[in-house]
Amino acid sequence: SSVTQFLLLTFTDTRELQLLHFWLFLGIYLAALLANGLIITAIACDHRLPTPMYFFLLNLS
Repeated sequence: SSVTQFLLLTFTDTRELQLLHFWLFLGIYLAALLANGLIITAIACDHRLPTPMYFFLLNLS
């Protein structure tokens, strides 16, 4: 649709805006990776946690 094209075109107007969006989305992505890594580490290190619910969380992350 034209609205999607318009929104994507406005992201590429200036170089500073491109860098701002890049670092913002990279930070969000890295925070999600860190959270998933912490879940995996917590489940792997604590032997009381491998119940079916935590097994599901491990596979989900």
